[in-house]
Amino acid sequence: MTIQELRKLVSQGEGARLEFKRKATYPVKIMKEVVAFANQKGGKLLIGVDDDGTIAGLKDAMEEEFVLENAIKKHCKPAVNYSLSHIRITDKRSVLVFDIEQSAKKPVFLIYNFKRNIGRAYIRIADKSVQTSREVRKVLQANSVQRDIGFNYGEHEQALMHCFKSTSQINVKDFASKVNIPLLKASDILIRLTIANVLEVHPTDDGDYFTMKDIHRFLS
Repeated sequence: MTIQELRKLVSQGEGARLEFKRKATYPVKIMKEVVAFANQKGGKLLIGVDDDGTIAGLKDAMEEEFVLENAIKKHCKPAVNYSLSHIRITDKRSVLVFDIEQSAKKPVFLIYNFKRNIGRAYIRIADKSVQTSREVRKVLQANSVQRDIGFNYGEHEQALMHCFKSTSQINVKDFASKVNIPLLKASDILIRLTIANVLEVHPTDDGDYFTMKDIHRFLS
């Protein structure tokens, strides 16, 4: 990447596949972005660029590289694939460009408890990296394994289809309340139907909601 290409990229602003960081001051926090990119379609992490798009560069890019590569190796599980470029902007300053690949094995977790191997998964919503819900994690996991998934069209599934006659979207809590079933059961039904390509899950800052992919298939 040339400095001209870097400027063009930065001019797009932060988004679903682009994140700016001035420095690697808090490397573990930066791993949220790495994990979020890996759990979706990949993305670029630019170190040495301010949030407002100012390309300040790094005085000691090698040290920042060392810190971040160690954090990626230590905290991201399964392992994340990426490429790294140094873009020199002056004689003494450079920008690091981490090009994070989409992971073939999802979800990728940011590990915070090494003794118990516990972590959190993140996805990208616009220019933010947010923690995934149980439903999104299960869908990510299932979609990383290529196989046909079926489902039983039983009483609760029929009740869900009836709900979609009066609304275009539904969340776990509303579905559980309308059908009078436990939250976990409602969650499992929505997950199965999403994996079976009947529903689509839409993560937001305020929680997930689900929509029908082909509403006429079931409501005609």
